[in-house]
Amino acid sequence: MDEILLNIESKEIRYAHLRHGQLHDLIVERKKERQLTGNIYRGQVTNILHNIQSAFIDINEGENGFIHISDIIENTKKFEQVYEMDFDLDYDIKTLDDKQQQNLDIEQVMKIDQDVLVQVVKEPIGSKGARLTSNISIAGRYLVLLPNSIHRGVSRKIEDRNVRERLKKLIRAFEMPKDMGLICRTASAIATPEMLIEEANDLLNTWNNIMENFKKSSEPTLLFAESDIIKRAVIHAVDKRYERILVDDYNVYQTCKRLYSRYANEHALCIEYYRDKVPMFERFNVEREIEKTLRRKIWLPSGGYLYFDRTEAMHTIDVNSGRSSSNKTDVEESLVRINLEATEEIARQLRLRNVGGLVICDFIDMRLRKNQRRVLERLKEFMKEDSAKCTILGMSEFGLVEMTRQRNRGSLHQTIFCSCPYCGGSGLVKTHESISIEIERALKKVIGCHQQFALKLIIHPELEKYLKVIDQQYLFKLAEELNAHLQIATDDNMHINDYHFLSTINNKKIDV
Repeated sequence: MDEILLNIESKEIRYAHLRHGQLHDLIVERKKERQLTGNIYRGQVTNILHNIQSAFIDINEGENGFIHISDIIENTKKFEQVYEMDFDLDYDIKTLDDKQQQNLDIEQVMKIDQDVLVQVVKEPIGSKGARLTSNISIAGRYLVLLPNSIHRGVSRKIEDRNVRERLKKLIRAFEMPKDMGLICRTASAIATPEMLIEEANDLLNTWNNIMENFKKSSEPTLLFAESDIIKRAVIHAVDKRYERILVDDYNVYQTCKRLYSRYANEHALCIEYYRDKVPMFERFNVEREIEKTLRRKIWLPSGGYLYFDRTEAMHTIDVNSGRSSSNKTDVEESLVRINLEATEEIARQLRLRNVGGLVICDFIDMRLRKNQRRVLERLKEFMKEDSAKCTILGMSEFGLVEMTRQRNRGSLHQTIFCSCPYCGGSGLVKTHESISIEIERALKKVIGCHQQFALKLIIHPELEKYLKVIDQQYLFKLAEELNAHLQIATDDNMHINDYHFLSTINNKKIDV
């Protein structure tokens, strides 16, 4: 059974995908860090770097975006990789773009203060701005419109040859501008011609609106925003035939019902409003799984364990036998069993932590090559479930596996933690915003579950300074709406991340 839980807070939305009751995937999105990938902007060139054939572009989203010459010329190879397209072309796509790039200088296509139409293809992370492209693509549910490209293709994930041929003939027959291209996405395999034609017209109208807004605007601005996490959750649940979406906010629940009404005849999806007083993520053990995911050490059912570490260049995962009971008659097979068990947890943790970039997995040494192949194939099998694109190389003689995972947004650690002021950055503490969100959840639980209505919140003075400016009035208002009275006091002996509630009636601490 597959289901999606949507936890809505004032400054954060959490998306949890449960498969047979276990947390399978997790997305944490905060309002101030909304996803930019897919957004289209009117930008302005601020700087050109001749030595690396790149430019910085102001898109009015904090740090300037970055664009390389390969993101300016038409890059057919990238379209193939991103959308897993199947092209029938008369020329060798492997060499065409490289030749174009060699013969083109960035100053030929971009000047300082020039206004440009660009799209975000990679999220800004840390001090790095967003990665941009001028090869615009507008994605619908079934189709992707390529306004600057003539290519028309079909996703390779559609394995049925007859379906692929039918879709190819259909999109080639579409009446639309000859200088525009279309891609059939995987979901298009079950769509009728009428549905595809309707979506193609919608995408064309969207493009026309983008161009009109581009001409009207005079400064860097957002022209088109990609679907938000709520809409993506509903469409994903319909496409993947999930059983249920559970939402703990009534307004978002109504939004989900409204979005689903358009697809109701395709799949019987149950959308429910969570009414229980026990927090939803706590009821389904998601909160516990998130806390486990934030740890460095992850135990395996057999008694082995994984160590997750991060360096500037890569993430490393170390597999250890721990306290597992080894079979003395066949030690090799016992070690292989731990490695096989580790592959599933590694794939799951990479999804939950949203680890991107280079990853090195250090499995327990195995003598036989056939056992190394067994472990490698099992890892590849579990990584196929990952929505992020992954490339896995072979296993070395030392049991090391190199892999890369697409970085599409900041990791879970980057979202929740900041550098610790107590240890000069060598450790981590949660941000004031993270603690504020936790306090909001705890306040609801104390009032709703423990029936406590006269409360005093004790926090560190630094957190109190943050709340006074940002969230204090909201917490007071929330308590009042729940028929409770809240006071806030400080204790400078507390850890900066600690907080607790006292009952002002008997002055006793309330266990949350």
